[in-house]
Amino acid sequence: MISRKVNNVQEALEGVQDKMTIMLGGFGLCGIPENSIAQLVKLNVKELTCISNNAGVDDFGLGLLLQKKQIKKMISSYVGENAEFERQMLSGELDVELTPQGTLAEKCRAAQAGIPAFFTPAGYGTEVAEGKEVREFNGKKHILELAYKADFSIVKAWKGDEAGNLIFKGTARNFNACMAGAARITIAEVEELVPAGTLDPNEIHIPGIMVNRIFQGSTFEKRIEQRTTRKKD
Repeated sequence: MISRKVNNVQEALEGVQDKMTIMLGGFGLCGIPENSIAQLVKLNVKELTCISNNAGVDDFGLGLLLQKKQIKKMISSYVGENAEFERQMLSGELDVELTPQGTLAEKCRAAQAGIPAFFTPAGYGTEVAEGKEVREFNGKKHILELAYKADFSIVKAWKGDEAGNLIFKGTARNFNACMAGAARITIAEVEELVPAGTLDPNEIHIPGIMVNRIFQGSTFEKRIEQRTTRKKD
């Protein structure tokens, strides 16, 4: 068994440098690698290209990197409730590549599977299709989309073992699963790290072969991953 465990977030993010392309799992505020994002802020790496479904909010998630202007280009499916993201985009300070959500997920999956490109009807006839090859399949126009190329992929999972096997919890699986193994180096941040052999193989969502480094995060605020209850009438 090859151990992919590292001791902390500092070791996990070793090698991250300016001008790199980084995939970050999560959906808005759900299932985001909080500890890794905080470490990126501390490292003060600049001119990053970030691939993520969206940039969180002003004071949480990728919004923390935007505040310090560490992101040069944001590749996402929508702006979201992030005033700073909107301001930087409209002012021209931030290069933004808005991509249909399904296409963004598929470009990650293509990278994960080693597929260089694929055709999709999503975005045909819009700005998304500008400069891209168009082909017709079964009477419908499709555009050519290239798989993403990233230096690091940082994902968040509920449980993981020292061999890198991952289990996600509920909707927090979102963009995390398709980003694992989709970059040169994949880092998994987990809430609970257990010895190899502890996890039920039937419950594993991502096998350890797709993970290079895994560590247990120290704190998780999880602003949106909360159970909402009310008193019975």
